[in-house]
Amino acid sequence: MIAADLRVFADAGALAAAAAREVAHVLVAATREHGSASMALSGGRTPRDLYQCLALDHRHDTPWGRVHVYWGDERNVPHDDDRSNYRMARESLLDHVPVRAEHVYPMPTVLGEPGRAAAAYERTLRSQFDAEWPRFDIVLLGIGDDGHTASLFPGSAALTEARRWVVATTAPVEPRGRLTLTLPALTHATAMFVLVAGRSKADALRRALGDRPDPRCPASLLHAARAPVVWWADAEAAAHLGSRSSR
Repeated sequence: MIAADLRVFADAGALAAAAAREVAHVLVAATREHGSASMALSGGRTPRDLYQCLALDHRHDTPWGRVHVYWGDERNVPHDDDRSNYRMARESLLDHVPVRAEHVYPMPTVLGEPGRAAAAYERTLRSQFDAEWPRFDIVLLGIGDDGHTASLFPGSAALTEARRWVVATTAPVEPRGRLTLTLPALTHATAMFVLVAGRSKADALRRALGDRPDPRCPASLLHAARAPVVWWADAEAAAHLGSRSSR
């Protein structure tokens, strides 16, 4: 098994609360170091629980007015659709903290052609990050039962993209149309947190932390990140990893 910073908690609630504390710490440290912080958000149930903890427990100790919010992926649906990652993040976090509206950068899924939407979001990112790749202060991700992360699915051509920051891709489940950051755009972050909860994710987490990166489990490819990846799991998700102490 690949050596990894794996933190196992008794349940999803304890996981979300602990991860929220660390996210708040990262954002505070980033603003102290360079005046602002950048965060790329994920969809999914476990990230939503973390967002709720941030909104409830860290509204006042985090400099939200200096935090810039981006997305790692999005379903190609309107922003008011209940499947939208933007809508989920807005309802669970952004509506409850004093983040500035001009610092929120949702993926433009209203554009009719997904390739155009991906190119538009890449232009947005490049206007904010003057570098070969974006350097988010923190990227938040989850894992699907099939090992996908962001909207990088097994077998997708997006897994080998080495030039673009954002691509349109297709999911094996509805809604099939997706926009996603590419692996290099994700893995140049200063910090990466992967949140995994529930017994249905146990096999995916085992494969993600297997002996070597495997494109059949895209989450395993995150080990190429510039900074160490922190894997946050509840006891059920860690069930196939052998003996691990819970927190």
